[in-house]
Amino acid sequence: MFKPRINNLRHKLLEEKLDGVLISSVSNISYLTGFTNFSEKEREAYIFIGSDFAYIITDARYSEAVKKQVPHLTLFERSHNKPTKTLFKKHQKEIKQLGIEEDNLTVLEHKSLSKHFKKIKHFDVSGLRSIKNEKEISKIEKACRIGDLAFDYIVKKIRTGVTEKQMAEELENFIRSKGARFSFPPIIAFGKNSSVPHHQTGPSTLFVRSGREGLIILLDFGVKVDNYCSDMTRTVFFGKLTGKQKEIYEVVLAAQQKAVGYINSVLRLRSGSSTRSLKASEVDKVARDYIVSKGYPTIPHSLGHGIGLEVHEHPSLSPKSREILQEGMVFSIEPGIYIPDFGSPRSTRVEAGGVRIEDLFVLKDNGLRQLTNSPKGIISVNI
Repeated sequence: MFKPRINNLRHKLLEEKLDGVLISSVSNISYLTGFTNFSEKEREAYIFIGSDFAYIITDARYSEAVKKQVPHLTLFERSHNKPTKTLFKKHQKEIKQLGIEEDNLTVLEHKSLSKHFKKIKHFDVSGLRSIKNEKEISKIEKACRIGDLAFDYIVKKIRTGVTEKQMAEELENFIRSKGARFSFPPIIAFGKNSSVPHHQTGPSTLFVRSGREGLIILLDFGVKVDNYCSDMTRTVFFGKLTGKQKEIYEVVLAAQQKAVGYINSVLRLRSGSSTRSLKASEVDKVARDYIVSKGYPTIPHSLGHGIGLEVHEHPSLSPKSREILQEGMVFSIEPGIYIPDFGSPRSTRVEAGGVRIEDLFVLKDNGLRQLTNSPKGIISVNI
């Protein structure tokens, strides 16, 4: 599995007219090697690849395990007496232009590389991961199934007096009991906090509102299993919905359905004589334009993102995306409406709030297949 990935990387180097590449991110190292023990918080390894060499660089703590698990790469065991720059010096003449992950290296690392290689260019290695094989899709789907179970569990824990943090802890305990963990810090947002798309889960408490009208609860969380991630958002209500809340929820749900419908319609055309490409930006536009047509503000974030070893990967479904959606890609579709002028119709002081619905899909030649399957009908938890 991993030798072909190295070969694909080498082909990509030729396309980009690079003589070599230094891989520094843990996710890309894991993708190219299958070795998952390196820390995400420390720089414990690199992969260094050229036309006729392929090294994995690490220290004695990992050397024995790497020898066994990564036989397709040559181990360079760095130490105080044998620093990484020794290897760079050995190959600096043959590498006229080196590719790097510029969003992962430190300034100090970049300065060090500049001493050995005259031309350094950003190289987007993560794009190689955008198309998943069946084994990868299966792992993401497994994470999604646990996420669905977790949603069913946490909805039953909604009660007066619970805090956002307490709900996050309940979620984490449940997910860990299934042998998994969070793929990112969850977003649990009560009431006006839901109007902040990436609200930081905090001490806000769920309470009974005057008139018992619905209080918004936004739940955005993901699961990580076998190093692959899931991501899902649901918006539920504590108490009876107001008419405005119901309307906004239905617009968001329809926007997602229209995006899904658009993708499937393009795929149906392509199954005939059409060669039309499926542009990520056009999918974003379908959902975005629908929300605006209903009189609501545009989505303040992209409609969706790829997912895999990391929560955010290629492709990006955004207005400026140049990416073409292809079979095997796994991505989210997550429209949302966030406004400061809806809430309690009985209060002179109107609360902010937001609604987001997010699901993961895998693109197949015959259409989208949804991987997250928690219910999307309106859920109103009784006070």
